[in-house]
Order: sequence, then structure tokens, then C-alpha cells
Amino acid sequence: MIFKSPIFKSPIFKSSPFKSSPFKGSPFEGAIRASRSHAAARRPLQCAIGWVAAAWLMLALALPAAAQTTAKAAAAVKPARTVLVMGDSLSAGYGLAASQGWVALTADRIAKTKPGWRVVNASISGETTAGGAARIDGELKRNKPAVVVIELGANDGLRGLPLGQSRTNLDRMIRASKAAGAKVLLVGMRMPPNLGREYTQGFSENYSALAKQHEVALLPFLLEPIALDRSAFQNDNLHPIASAQPKLRDHVWTQLAPLLQ
Repeated sequence: MIFKSPIFKSPIFKSSPFKSSPFKGSPFEGAIRASRSHAAARRPLQCAIGWVAAAWLMLALALPAAAQTTAKAAAAVKPARTVLVMGDSLSAGYGLAASQGWVALTADRIAKTKPGWRVVNASISGETTAGGAARIDGELKRNKPAVVVIELGANDGLRGLPLGQSRTNLDRMIRASKAAGAKVLLVGMRMPPNLGREYTQGFSENYSALAKQHEVALLPFLLEPIALDRSAFQNDNLHPIASAQPKLRDHVWTQLAPLLQ
């Protein structure tokens, strides 16, 4: 049995709901229209909120992956390894522009041919082995070098300082450098014969003996390529001119390059 209520015969339900509102003329018409208007207005806002929520979700998912990629890239970039040069005026570029000395020229070559390496020139004009021995710990701590080039002793010789004192100072520098994990290149010098045969011979032997004792690389005489060429020196007859510096660079390179492998 189908129940038929008289309410379905009401004029309210005779019209199609798609053509007119069943609440037209009712006391609820205003409220219903306001409700529908409010709902229509909310649809764009709800859509926008949905897009923002989706964007935040995508960002939250992407951040860990991006962070991981950045971490991997940072790990792949290794800090530059350092060549520390501890020398006197011959390495400090006395009388020359900053870019003309053999150390600066060596730094340029390393930058072009040895990626991942840099040069720190801690040389001081007038420096003795005693000065170098006093400074070595601080320079090692500050620069953390992989290679230390020690070019000192010329001022000791010119002042006639005791050979044993110079040797002790150089020995201390070599030991400190090796203890810090650095390879060492010891660059030697020669003294003029007017200081006497015993002194000049003992001076040269200091370098070879120390290199053998500590098993470090040795360049016996820095100025060997130009020593007999008077025109290669400044008016003081002690310091090489700018055009002679590439020869010194190439000379040092023969012993330095193998340490950069």
C-alpha cells in the first residue's frame, strides 16, 4: 500500500525544482537564498585553501630531499689543501711587486694546474731560523697546511750565527710540521766563500743532513739557476730581479710538484 499524503498535491511541489524554488513565497526564502549565496561565495575560498594546503604538502615532502642533496654536495666539495711557505726576503719578494715573486708565481701555477690547492706565503724579510722556529706553531695552527716549504737560513749565514743554532731551529720547524701531518720541502742556501771554507761547507751540510735525518724533500740551493748571473740580481747583489723569478719558480717546482699528488 502506497501512502499518498495530501501535501504532495500542494502547489509548492507542482513546479520542477530546476525551474523554480519550492520555497518561493515561503518565510524561509530569504534565509535559503542567503545560505546559497554564502555557499557560492565560499567555493573559491575553499578552492584557494585547498591549493595552499597542497602546496605546503609538496614543499614539506621536497625539503628533506633538497636538504639531503645539499648535504651531499657540501660533502663532495673538499676544503682546499694548503702549501705554507716559511721564508725570508727571497720568498717574500723583496723589492718586487706582490705578484712577481717566485712564491706568487708558484701560487698561480698551482691554481691553474692543481685544483684544490692554495698557497699561503708567511715569509718575512730579514727572518732568521730562530724567527721561523718561534712562528711555526702558530702558522701550522692557523693554516693547517698539507705541505710546508722551509726556506730559511740565509740571514743566519750572513750574520755568522752558529751553525748548531741554525740547525736546531730548522730541526724544530721540520719536527713541528711533520707532527702536524704536513709534508716538508727544505730549501737550502749557500754562503759566499769569504765566510771561510769550514763555515760555508758546514752551512750547506746542515740542509742535507736534516733532510736525510727526517726523510723530507730537499732543494739544496734556491738560487742555483741564477747564482752566476750578476744581471739577475738587484743592486744589492743579494735579491733576484723580477725577470729571474720564473727560473726560481721552476727550480722549486721540481721538488714541490711531487708533494702535491
